[in-house]
Amino acid sequence: MIIFFMMISVSAHQVAYAAEKSDQEKESEKLMSLYTKVETLTNIPWYVLAAIDQYERNVRHSRKDIPKANGSIEIYIKPEVWAGPLNPNMQDTNPRSIGLFGGIGEDGNGDQVADPTNDEDILYSFAHYLQSYGSDLENLKIGLWDYYQRDKTVGLILGHMKLYKKYGHLDLDKHAFPVPLKHNYSYKNTWGDARGWGGRRIHEGTDIFANYGVPVRATCYGVVEMKGWNRYGGWRVGIRDIDNTYHYFAHLNGFADGLQTGQVVEPGQLIGSVGSSGYGPPGTAGKFPPHLHYGLYKDNGRTEWSFDPYPHLKSWERAERKRK
Repeated sequence: MIIFFMMISVSAHQVAYAAEKSDQEKESEKLMSLYTKVETLTNIPWYVLAAIDQYERNVRHSRKDIPKANGSIEIYIKPEVWAGPLNPNMQDTNPRSIGLFGGIGEDGNGDQVADPTNDEDILYSFAHYLQSYGSDLENLKIGLWDYYQRDKTVGLILGHMKLYKKYGHLDLDKHAFPVPLKHNYSYKNTWGDARGWGGRRIHEGTDIFANYGVPVRATCYGVVEMKGWNRYGGWRVGIRDIDNTYHYFAHLNGFADGLQTGQVVEPGQLIGSVGSSGYGPPGTAGKFPPHLHYGLYKDNGRTEWSFDPYPHLKSWERAERKRK
């Protein structure tokens, strides 16, 4: 009887998981349909629209000063930008009067209303704004900079574009543990611990102790944003994922052959090996036991901050063991 109820419980869990996964797939299909529809109307590639929407989604979810989205598209256009800075009616939804006051709000679904809460209107309006600059990469970059006025934001969106264009789909949230599970390693939660070399500071990451030369792998789909030497981290690599999160790998013994900044990487892909580099000028090593320093940093459209990677590492480790 106990086994029977356990089987029912497991089956119910599997059905619930399948339904949840189906909902995620449906949302991805809905978004892709919106992106490709607006691409047809404006000649702005779908992966450009997807990258902007994903960047804005990440920003919305990490800040409290931006209202929650009403639909699936999470691009936030301020009322004064939508309606026009001199428009006496910041809730204006008339495309003609919005245009007269220099707003970017447009009717994207053909109902003669420029609704800032409607998915098609929002996406079409932003695409139409970019279209005024041109659809080639250089002019798109100019349009993005004029809109966001932040180099970092433009760089993040360009990275997202590169990922979506390469893989051709939206589901890029898979992760991997940074070292192969077959190797001997150990780690505990060291985020926030005090560090003294180079001045008083906190430890912004988790140390994974392993032998020299143990492979270090990319933990995500992402773009290599940084590669080289840092006097604290030694030989290090930084990878930016689709969630605006920066994955930082430090104290490496060396890099994978051919690894370059701007390169797209996948979860589990070799990027380097465990070492003990750092705490000095280029080439300094051996001032501490070999280990991988792994850190996570989030960008919210204004600034970037460190957060504790330990829970994520435990989750990825469990998931990988389960798969094996």
